[in-house]
Amino acid sequence: MANNGTPTTHSLPLCAARFPTLAAALEYASRGETGYNFYNGRGQLYCKLPYSELYAQAQELASRLVDLGVERGSRMVLVAETCPDFVRFFYACQFAGIVPVPVPAAVHLGGREAYIQQLRKLIQSAKPELAMAPADYLEMLETACEGLPVQHVGGAEYFDQQSQNSQPLEPLGAHELAYLQYTSGSTRFPRGVMIKQKAVMHNLNGILQHGQEMNENDRCVSWLPYYHDMGLVGLVLAPMASQRSVDYIGTRDFAMRPRLWLNLMSETGGTVSFSPPFGYELCARRVRPSDLERLDLSAWRVAGVGAETIRPSSLSNFANALQEAGFDRRAFLACYGMAETSLAISFAPLERDVHIEYVDADRLGHEGIAVTVDPMIEDRRVNRFVRCGKSIPDLDMEIRDTDGDVVPEKQCGTIFVRGPSVMSGYFNEPEITAEVLSEDGWLNTGDMGYLVDGEIIITGRQKDMIIINGRNIWPQDLEFLAECQPEVRPEDASAFSVTDDEGQEVAVMVVQCRQADPAVRRDLAERLRASVQAEMGIDCRIDLVPPHTLPRTSSGKLSRSGAKKDYLQRLDIKRVVDKSSAKRVAA
Repeated sequence: MANNGTPTTHSLPLCAARFPTLAAALEYASRGETGYNFYNGRGQLYCKLPYSELYAQAQELASRLVDLGVERGSRMVLVAETCPDFVRFFYACQFAGIVPVPVPAAVHLGGREAYIQQLRKLIQSAKPELAMAPADYLEMLETACEGLPVQHVGGAEYFDQQSQNSQPLEPLGAHELAYLQYTSGSTRFPRGVMIKQKAVMHNLNGILQHGQEMNENDRCVSWLPYYHDMGLVGLVLAPMASQRSVDYIGTRDFAMRPRLWLNLMSETGGTVSFSPPFGYELCARRVRPSDLERLDLSAWRVAGVGAETIRPSSLSNFANALQEAGFDRRAFLACYGMAETSLAISFAPLERDVHIEYVDADRLGHEGIAVTVDPMIEDRRVNRFVRCGKSIPDLDMEIRDTDGDVVPEKQCGTIFVRGPSVMSGYFNEPEITAEVLSEDGWLNTGDMGYLVDGEIIITGRQKDMIIINGRNIWPQDLEFLAECQPEVRPEDASAFSVTDDEGQEVAVMVVQCRQADPAVRRDLAERLRASVQAEMGIDCRIDLVPPHTLPRTSSGKLSRSGAKKDYLQRLDIKRVVDKSSAKRVAA
């Protein structure tokens, strides 16, 4: 795999996101020689796109979009496949005064119709005037748009064939939206996070200067999807805003051949790359002894990790597997963020390796207090959490209890943040916005955690969000699938996630079942598993229980936390019974 892409170093002085807008950042980057580079599933470079060429192409395309006559601030849905057309259209929107809306480019096994429905719900929410998809997704986008008031739907060629407007372009300003970022979890209840230009530029500055400390010798590599906040902001916008070259492989290509990521890091001399923990874990499982002889990962100085609960074992396995290839475990950079804050909230210190907190699980669970313990002590349960560092400059962070009062260090509570990076709200959702964003700018992240030495430790999610392989999945979506079965009534299902014996997060759905016939019960469970796999692309454990089993809150609502607690208790009882039975058989 030879690197004939854009150069790593060049003569343009590094300026780390000190611009008012994304359009201004691209204009500056276009004065240098760096840019975006795209590799196929065989690891071959098929397109290099210097920022200078991208700048010219985006402006030309912007004039064509303007000539379509849509109002300023109109939205354009972009099916976000990892390809040159996405970045070209994204930046064209910046210059045309149009707000780009990246949407997923991911069709799960057996889920073509489900994907079309997901697209349709996102389009209904975003209310775009324009929509573009690459060739492989165009038919599905057109189907999703049928009957909706989208003025122009097409592939890149359709928009490239439009006439150009001769008037000077008016790029989006600092107080206008930069893009609409849909949270990745819900298909039934999509929420468009509104991020202004000044917000994302502030966040990029924090990422590049405070988190990564980007330097003139850095080069980025990524397989992350463009529709995810870490992929879009961290690995599309951040390299451009710091005038660094970045090399891409497609997300699907990575999933099929994880070693492509390592090969690309080695061949291009990549220094900065990010992944959820499962990406490192996947590589550790797939790497072979013969790979170590030809890989050189000694340049990799920032191996960012975030987007889901960080499992120390995943990182340790990766570091051990790649040590002979020159990977330094001190490159791991734990971070915490979310789409509602543009991306980054906090970063651990560079070159520290992963700092693990060992706390008494019972004290944390019952009292909400993080009491440090010796991990070698075996007579008490221990939780292992990773420190995710201090918040980026100008971003305030507080931990509050259920009464809204700020709690001291090592006291667990809900994480609140406030600062210039925070969203301006959810698109067309004022009531939901008011629930999480106060008038004085404090955002309820919905995450639980505590502070120690000023660093944040994430312990869980307040609202029971399920995260599988970096994907946020709303439990309501799984419960809705259950209620679609004729045997299941409304509020007969409760979904949540648990950690299995290998430290992996697994989706579980407890379903009240009124059928006594074992064959009917088995059939229902299999249908539910198949439905979740087809719709969401994940495995799900199905636990059938008698009617009136699911616990409720004092207000009468189903309690997912209570359902999870009951499920784990049943699991523990089953293990005890199985262990006892095994002893009797052995005797």
